[in-house]
Amino acid sequence: MITEQEFHRIVVYVKQKYGIDLNGKQILVNGRMENYLLRNGYSGYDEYMTKVEKNPKGEEARNLINVLTTNHTYFMREFEHMDFMRKVVLPQIKAKEAGKRDVRIWSAASSTGEEPYTIAMVLKDFFGLDHKMWDTRVLATDLSTKVLEQAQRGKYLKEQIDPLPEGWKRRFFKRVNELEYQVTPELKQELIFRQFNLMNPFPFRKKFHVVFMRNVMIYFDDNTKLQLLRKVYDYLEPGGYLFVGTTESIDRKGTNFQYVEPSIYRK
Repeated sequence: MITEQEFHRIVVYVKQKYGIDLNGKQILVNGRMENYLLRNGYSGYDEYMTKVEKNPKGEEARNLINVLTTNHTYFMREFEHMDFMRKVVLPQIKAKEAGKRDVRIWSAASSTGEEPYTIAMVLKDFFGLDHKMWDTRVLATDLSTKVLEQAQRGKYLKEQIDPLPEGWKRRFFKRVNELEYQVTPELKQELIFRQFNLMNPFPFRKKFHVVFMRNVMIYFDDNTKLQLLRKVYDYLEPGGYLFVGTTESIDRKGTNFQYVEPSIYRK
């Protein structure tokens, strides 16, 4: 079992590097890390953390975050957001960007890819035959390299894609075998995958029309959350939208976001 001291060491490191607040999550940390340490031949937490701290850009530091962060996601999750985007947001962007024909959407916690692929399907559907004349590629980032690799493979089990509309399944997925389906190259090319830590300075040259940052701020304390929301606000186009998880809300006193409806905010 993890000691208080070992737990504290992990909490401090993860908070400093990634902004993730693990306070009070000792059982979760122990449950996720213990097997990993055993499988990889570590004598204990201290030996492991010494290796992580010596090389914060190394493989073990990446593995730490891969093991600790939950990546529970699925197709059509919180689909009311996609509906709102199709009915309200995209018509506004289409009118506003008719000259440049450039739609900039960021899936900021893209996990195993279900969210950004769904966004790409909505875009394909919305623009229809005009789609080729627009740049609608979606930026998909995550802290975890492990889930990004999975997303880039674009391979999903039959039950994972079951919630999708039949037309989308036929158009955007190819059956690999009895159990698995593969995202088509046509859909995959709509996504740009990048590993990114939300605590780092934002490197983007252009501002976004839409940012999806769903179910990620639950890991942050109030101050970290506020700093992040201010950065996102600065990198949104005027009138741009932020979608957060349906169980999340934003304290609007510290930011300039306008409330649209539950879990949807606008600059």
